[in-house]
Amino acid sequence: MLIFIALSLSVALQLVASIIAVSLIKRTRYNIAWIVLSIGFSIMAFQRIYDLIYISQMSEEHIEDVPVMSNWISVLVSLLIFVGTLYVKKLFNYMAKVEQLAKQNESMVFSAIVKTEENERQMFAKELHDGLGPILSSVKMAFSALNKDIATESNKQILLKTNFAIDEAIITIKEISNKLSPHILSNFGLERAIKSFLDTVMIKQNVAVEFDSTIAGNRYDFTIETVMYRVVCELITNTLRHSAAQHLSIHLHQSDGFLLLQYDDDGVGFDVNNMPHKGMGLSNMESRVKSINGDFSLESSPKNGMKVCIKVKI
Repeated sequence: MLIFIALSLSVALQLVASIIAVSLIKRTRYNIAWIVLSIGFSIMAFQRIYDLIYISQMSEEHIEDVPVMSNWISVLVSLLIFVGTLYVKKLFNYMAKVEQLAKQNESMVFSAIVKTEENERQMFAKELHDGLGPILSSVKMAFSALNKDIATESNKQILLKTNFAIDEAIITIKEISNKLSPHILSNFGLERAIKSFLDTVMIKQNVAVEFDSTIAGNRYDFTIETVMYRVVCELITNTLRHSAAQHLSIHLHQSDGFLLLQYDDDGVGFDVNNMPHKGMGLSNMESRVKSINGDFSLESSPKNGMKVCIKVKI
């Protein structure tokens, strides 16, 4: 009877230890050492089951000849393995918690950096708009007050060009101010901000644009909106500068608690694998997306354009 109890305990402990060990394989990132160890635990569990079945089929006379001590040693070994796997699982849970806290802290730090950066942009944009803007407007007013009738024909041309240059400077100041800190993003949200950026940059561009969005006026966390807006702007800018694309499309949707962005262009493309350091701009975009717990994937090859998919949990 004691032998059956010992073997039953050993089987139960060994089976549970094997199940725990196998369940941790994925969390060890399929480490070969842990896989081999798990296989060993499983084999030991099957060995204990075989011993239990074998002894259960023996007659009482032969059972008495089986050494009890060896079976209780098997129970002790199984118990130690069981306790060991429990502590290993506890260690993995602790490591996962530390990793999660590290990611949260990293996200908080990046969020603070983004907010500080945006505050600096807003301050600089305000100085341009409220400081330099009025000065140029005053110059414009003073210039307009000049009596152009008494000027010579050559001077009239100079005055005309100067007037045009002042107008261009005022427009440029407004554009720079808006790009530094787009008030539309903070006031109306991501969709309107992207539309406004497209309306601004696509003037005089021979590129067909398709912008499809279902988020309407939905608002998201400040950091998410800022990062997504900056990434989209950089993607558009890169397409216009380098890709020689004839068409680009942007699809922005919300689904099942995620904000999804798909960006495509039909430009010259590039070999992603042969890019040195993957390109500073692309690396910067990817790190920004990952900092808000998002997924960033890029596909491109020569003559096949570029496709970028971003998925951010909201």
